Amino acid sequence: MEYIYAALLLHSSGKEVSDDGIKKVLEAAGVTPDEVRIKALVSALEGVDIDKILSQATAMPVVAAAPAAAAAETEAKKPAAKAEEEEKKEEAEESGIEGLGALFG
Repeated sequence: MEYIYAALLLHSSGKEVSDDGIKKVLEAAGVTPDEVRIKALVSALEGVDIDKILSQATAMPVVAAAPAAAAAETEAKKPAAKAEEEEKKEEAEESGIEGLGALFG
């Protein structure tokens, strides 16, 4: 991901997305650059209109955020549901013990 972020940073600052530019950004961020990955990214971005792709992708984070928020809400409810289940189990065990006590008087 850091390679893509470096390319986007160069693009947003108006600089050419090049091997050397990506390498400098990565080094500045403390990442050891991999020349092969850099060359693959630069060649993959050749002829790509980054502005067009970014404008098409603006709706995606909103759509992706909704399921993530719902999943987080569901995860937050799970501990409460588990606690309720444990309480019910404990109550059932206690009532079962009380029932045995009635048998032996």
